[in-house]
Amino acid sequence: MSSNTLRALALSVMLGALPAGAHHSFATFDMGKEIKLSGTVREFRWQNPHVWIYLTVKQGANDQEWEIEGGSLLGLKREGWTRDSFKPGDKVTISIHPTRDGSHSGSYVIGVTADGKTLGHANEQQTTATPNK
Repeated sequence: MSSNTLRALALSVMLGALPAGAHHSFATFDMGKEIKLSGTVREFRWQNPHVWIYLTVKQGANDQEWEIEGGSLLGLKREGWTRDSFKPGDKVTISIHPTRDGSHSGSYVIGVTADGKTLGHANEQQTTATPNK
């Protein structure tokens, strides 16, 4: 093979790997478990590559801060989400797949907004969800 052919091949392999490298794995989440959280939205980040919901959950006398990772903007827009779906101060209920390490973080499954709208994949919701871990 000529050196130009090798360079072209190497370049195509590197460029082909970029999209795969830009996406991360959901292996950090325990997809076999689901937790239902009820709390107050502290912040909603409508951003790429994934939206984030920061939720304050009352646990007895203490507040727990939860970080919830959602999907991509394009996918969520197709499901009816907007940048105003969750607003600071909203009282909401959200089911998540928790992280495997037990931190107060998880992957969004389904939720009910302050105005009663359900957002998420109802077919992924499990009846075994445990309230507020």
